Amino acid sequence: MHIMEGYLPLTWCIIWFVISIAVVAFGIYQIKKIVDENPESKALLAVSGAFMFILSSLKLPSVTGSCSHPCGNGLGAALFGPAVTAVLATIVLIFQALLLAHGGLTTLGANIFSMGIVGPLVAWLVYKGLTKANISSTIAIFFAAFLGDLLTYVATSFQLAFAFPAPSFGAALTAFLTIFAVTQVPLAIGEGILTVIIWDRLKAYKPKLLDKLGALAPNEA
Repeated sequence: MHIMEGYLPLTWCIIWFVISIAVVAFGIYQIKKIVDENPESKALLAVSGAFMFILSSLKLPSVTGSCSHPCGNGLGAALFGPAVTAVLATIVLIFQALLLAHGGLTTLGANIFSMGIVGPLVAWLVYKGLTKANISSTIAIFFAAFLGDLLTYVATSFQLAFAFPAPSFGAALTAFLTIFAVTQVPLAIGEGILTVIIWDRLKAYKPKLLDKLGALAPNEA
């Protein structure tokens, strides 16, 4: 789950919000640039945002018997980069906080940082690294989605350990990683598989647009 409303001290709520808003501002600039250069990319932006909204709204059983959810942040990161994905995540998280009682407004900055910045940054780095090595974009998008999801929860674990370092930061981090990250692995695998299905459809129907966006492996362009 996201860090819920009121789960962070005010200082940490402000810190994560300030960091996140700077990235989101840059992402808005990036969206304008992308849309100006490729107006047809608007539909892909909408698809990426909808994919993130649907997946991150699903509450699925985890291996511990509790519930968690996928993130859907790997697709947007591979297509548009982490800053743009931060904007999409912000929109998604605001809607969820206001309409679905999922997450919270005071912890919005913290949730954007984990799901909208760290996860997408990892996904983007993984995707770009694998495709530059001429590995199929289908394989690359699986690992991007898988690790983007998983590192979102690793980031959440660090955020909670910083805020609640009891009895020590190391002990708190271990506990939160066990609760959040380890239990997320099966859901992250499932997200990777689902993202591959969407990705292969995009490659079949919009290969020229993906090429314009620089989202394909060099041997696929």
